[in-house]
Amino acid sequence: MGLLQEKLSKYDLPQKIIEAGIYPFFRVIESDQDTEVMINGKKVMMFGSNSYLGLTNHPKIKEAAKNAIDKYGTGCAGSRFLNGTLDIHIKLEERLAELTGKEGALCYSTGFQVNLGVVSVLTGRNDHLLLDELDHASIIEGSRLSFSRVLKFRHNDMKSLESKLKHCAQGSLKLIVVDGIFSMEGDIVKLPQLVKLAEKYNATIMVDDAHSLGVIGQKGAGTASHFGLTNKVDLIMGTFSKSLASLGGFIAADKDTINFLKHNSRSLMFSASMTPASAAAVLAAIDIMESEPERIQHLWNITNYALKGFKSAGFDTGKSETPIIPLFIRDDIKALILTKTLLEDGIFVNPVVSPGVRKEDSLIRYSLMATHTKEQVEISVEKITKAARKLGILG
Repeated sequence: MGLLQEKLSKYDLPQKIIEAGIYPFFRVIESDQDTEVMINGKKVMMFGSNSYLGLTNHPKIKEAAKNAIDKYGTGCAGSRFLNGTLDIHIKLEERLAELTGKEGALCYSTGFQVNLGVVSVLTGRNDHLLLDELDHASIIEGSRLSFSRVLKFRHNDMKSLESKLKHCAQGSLKLIVVDGIFSMEGDIVKLPQLVKLAEKYNATIMVDDAHSLGVIGQKGAGTASHFGLTNKVDLIMGTFSKSLASLGGFIAADKDTINFLKHNSRSLMFSASMTPASAAAVLAAIDIMESEPERIQHLWNITNYALKGFKSAGFDTGKSETPIIPLFIRDDIKALILTKTLLEDGIFVNPVVSPGVRKEDSLIRYSLMATHTKEQVEISVEKITKAARKLGILG
């Protein structure tokens, strides 16, 4: 056995959890991503999806994807930089720029690649990246590739951010990168206060709207739109794998920033471009999002209904104010047992345990789609409450 294999063979945490019968990852779904999915031949209610608008199986989106395959084929066989740019990519970028209120946009193959390729390249050795401590992993990974000094501030704490800004050299570039809606906690960034600090210290703002597009803002345009601060946010990032029912991601900004990224962002230049079907699906999803505002309204109606139900049952939902509702368990083993128990009872939720979070912050991530019904929410709240009481999570 080689040294690498010897080292890796000692990593046995997943095996231990499997042996305990509470392994909750890589669960195989045998159907489309809807409010009900098939697992092991059994119908299960899905409360672990990021498809906030419930569009992944919409007939218009599937038709658009099929038509794109007929016209362009299944792939581009190269990067956007060389032979992989199609007219449908340009059309999508123009549409995204319009949606976000920016001069231009640039599409990547995944949302992770956007943050990796943007955060890593915009600032230099004598500059600073300022990150919320609960920013998405892709932002963290992008910062690790940067030569800039990385400063993390306490979650959504503007006093902590200002204390970091005060220590930055006056002439240095300062890029503040935050989630719009935080993916586990479900709270919204305090953008108005953040903008004031950015103006005070001459900093640039980038907002990751992966979980905000289709959820907040005018016609689902995201965080900056939600607060009426589009002109104050310099870069807006988003993904297509959530509300927009596809795969890929984008960055929207002024034309000079887009020009720089097109010729310097390595995860764009050296990765194959997003498939034609994916691009067509996003365009169709944006059409539906903008023409059917009732979807977003219903999403918020059931979000408020679910939050009220969980709080009434005694759950700690933290500071969530969105369709992402954390149910804090604060015990890794109980979180895993609860996840297994619920799946057996027909409810799919996601456990978030250490090392992803601190052990005392372990939680169940419950998320909603615009296609969920009030009745489905009621059933899920009742079953989750019953199981949590049996485990002693609730009094």
